[in-house]
Amino acid sequence: MSQFHLIAPSGYCINQEAAQRGVQRLLESGHQVENQTIIPRRQQRFAGTQAQRLDDINGLVNLKGENNIVLAVRGGYGASRLLESIDWAGLAKRQQQDPLLICGHSDFTVIQLGLLALHNVMTFSGPMLAGNFGAPELDAFTQEHFWRALRNPTFSIEWQGNGPDWECEGLLWGGNLAMLVSLIGTPWLPDIDDGILVLEDINEHPFRVERMLLQLYHAGILARQSAIVLGSFSGSAPNEYDAGYSLETMVDFIRSRLDIPVITGLAFGHEQQTVTLPLGAQAFLKHDNSGSRLTISGHPVIKA
Repeated sequence: MSQFHLIAPSGYCINQEAAQRGVQRLLESGHQVENQTIIPRRQQRFAGTQAQRLDDINGLVNLKGENNIVLAVRGGYGASRLLESIDWAGLAKRQQQDPLLICGHSDFTVIQLGLLALHNVMTFSGPMLAGNFGAPELDAFTQEHFWRALRNPTFSIEWQGNGPDWECEGLLWGGNLAMLVSLIGTPWLPDIDDGILVLEDINEHPFRVERMLLQLYHAGILARQSAIVLGSFSGSAPNEYDAGYSLETMVDFIRSRLDIPVITGLAFGHEQQTVTLPLGAQAFLKHDNSGSRLTISGHPVIKA
């Protein structure tokens, strides 16, 4: 079994019961769960002081042992405050010795993209302790796809996507849309050509999603990719004022601006059902009338 090491670089975990349920589930499955004392930490809206949350990240440099799965407790906000003080070089050196399997999403995306941008360190965009492992019912799809990504040097994800027939390969990257957009113009946004960009978000109205995608478009980032894959956009329902404008019509508008495909429908993001994606891995994407398929390889995995 594996050893989970918890980190909380972002928001205070308001659902303490869920976090404890997640810990208990992992323990009952035979895993070790280290650093549990960080779960109740709080300073204002954050999961502890600036120094405590920074130490969660920089302390990973000295984490010992094999098959360490570093798991974020939750997202929220706060990781952006840490970017200029993170020991990026130290983390990269630690990964060369014995890669940590670092997993999280949402606000954590900025740290994941920073590692990829500065030192080509791969991490996993996937479930977190409270929202996923601590859900009232642990989703079998999410659990299966988590271990599929962490245990297999090559694996595939299939779904019934929407978009034009297309085949391409490239570096897989992305994560939370708002966090990615927040890094434009900073050293922590990867400079990737011909990649497969996968995006998701939560509680953003379709026009806000469009505005962020247009920012990526106007910055020249979208057109440089081989394909765009959209995951879930939870809480993005239109209202009466929209008069027919919706997430779907927004996607059609973005597609009209691009010569590359926008494939939708991937179960990825702030839902109970989510795949786990190794950011920085190599991926091959195929979409046709039978569905969509991502085949991913080159990422660190649990050693047998």
